Amino acid sequence: MMQTRNPKRKIFLIATEESGDRLGSALMKVLRQRLGDGVQFEGVGGRTMAREGLETLFPIEELSIVGFAAVMQQLPKILRLIRETADAVTESAPDALVIIDSPDFTHRVARRVRAKNPAIPVIDYVSPSVWAWRPGRARAMLGYVDHVLGLLPFEPEEYRKLKGPPCSYVGHPLIEQLPSLRPNPDEQKRRAGEPPVLLVLPGSRRSEIRHHLGLFGAALGRLQAEGRAFELMLPTMPHLEATVRAGVATWPVKPQIVVGEAERRAAFRIARAALAKSGTVTLELALSGIPMVTAYRVGAMEAFILRRAIQVSSVILANLVIGKDVIPEFLQEDCTPEKLAAALSEVLAGTPMRKQQVEAFAQLDTIMSTGNKSPSVLAADIVLATMRKGRQASQG
Repeated sequence: MMQTRNPKRKIFLIATEESGDRLGSALMKVLRQRLGDGVQFEGVGGRTMAREGLETLFPIEELSIVGFAAVMQQLPKILRLIRETADAVTESAPDALVIIDSPDFTHRVARRVRAKNPAIPVIDYVSPSVWAWRPGRARAMLGYVDHVLGLLPFEPEEYRKLKGPPCSYVGHPLIEQLPSLRPNPDEQKRRAGEPPVLLVLPGSRRSEIRHHLGLFGAALGRLQAEGRAFELMLPTMPHLEATVRAGVATWPVKPQIVVGEAERRAAFRIARAALAKSGTVTLELALSGIPMVTAYRVGAMEAFILRRAIQVSSVILANLVIGKDVIPEFLQEDCTPEKLAAALSEVLAGTPMRKQQVEAFAQLDTIMSTGNKSPSVLAADIVLATMRKGRQASQG
């Protein structure tokens, strides 16, 4: 009897932001190592996923919008892209759909796909912040997600408590990048030297930069006026450089602007302290061993909504992973140049606040450990297992 040839496994991935694009690329690399020529990738992604062979349905830059007002203006286009992406998935009928972060987009696609073809297994890589706001989402996800791949060690327990889909901690991609975040002996000397290097990290989106640059500049001006010496470095990416340079032109103290990922990491390795916008960067700084002061400002409407939605005592990712509020955070009207300057003065000096942060950060390697497997390998293991289950169910 002639054997039928095993067809290629088809995996559809959707990532609409640069961070998701990097996760998707690393996952594709491991899946190709496992399946060789027996895998075919389709979906939505950016430059790094394209290098792994993905031809994207549309450029992800079409979705690089932030803020409720901007979303409302672009809503017809967003809804059209959701429909077109969901239609492409159901037409493709892949062995698995992997949605990566960007839940406002990817979850709407997944719900449409599940309604049209319940046999397609859906894996959600990067949990939405169900532990911070809208906890009811976890239970709702049971209807259209088969497995969640969590980047944070506390997430599986949160999903159990909230009665959501199965969730496995696969590890944060930052734990694979520790050598590029931590100083060598010469860099450690500079980190300990004078004047201290102070990092300024106003955000990775233009709207965040607009909200934070003026405020940060005023705080740093106060710090300098008080006689505190420091060398200021502001890492940014090429597409944001012009926005940043225009924004710091009126600062009373001029930063050295460093552009690109390699230069950014080099600045992290010599920094003594940081002033940062709340977000993933707080975890990056903590893993680098850099004490920080964090701040976040949004528009009035977003602030009104977020105040009523947030369920946690801290919005600082590093605080949540450590399980203790060691990093000071200044939000909205609490976020003033005076308060930021006073807190920065403390983290630059050998104060109890600085010491508490350094000691807490030293625990992160243990807290975030994934054993001897990298996050992308653990993620690929679950995708393959879920894909096989899905195929058996459809053949059964």
